[in-house]
Amino acid sequence: MNPERTNQSNSTKKENYLGQDVYVPANNWLIAGSLVAALILNFIPLQDDFLMLRPDFIALAIAYWSVNHPQKMGMGIAFGLGLMMDVGNAGILGQYALAYCVVVYLTLVFGRRLRLFNALQQAPQIGFTFFIMQSIIVLIALSNGASPPDWSYFLASATGALLWAPASFVLMRLQKQKPDPDAL
Repeated sequence: MNPERTNQSNSTKKENYLGQDVYVPANNWLIAGSLVAALILNFIPLQDDFLMLRPDFIALAIAYWSVNHPQKMGMGIAFGLGLMMDVGNAGILGQYALAYCVVVYLTLVFGRRLRLFNALQQAPQIGFTFFIMQSIIVLIALSNGASPPDWSYFLASATGALLWAPASFVLMRLQKQKPDPDAL
């Protein structure tokens, strides 16, 4: 075995390791602020064409924090935000609460696998989670006698998956990077 080649491979591994970003655990104020901002974005009134394309920003924020900081995001927070959405939409009490709890559950179950991928590779899996969330909302509405929505209702899942990478980038950058103790 060539010692020069071994030294090169060890140095590249060390550079890759040292080049990684290390972040402190998320600040509770950052999490609360992002959830409040998502709630506000969900309640902005839009026209029908834009409304069907608008993703569920609360589900997006809940999924991000559940994947990246599962110890900070739980079912209780998701349930409370879901009840706020139910009251704000004047809908069936508990349908968004249940749907958001399912989002937390799925992201916690698949969280380890999701953390292995970058944000672009996570997007289809997150989009599928949003599709399941919207399906639950539709099933609850159908059980109460509502008419079924057309296929365009599920476009919000696709736009949520498309916004996953930019939202992850923004929320990751808002977290403070750990200072280097060896730096001057």
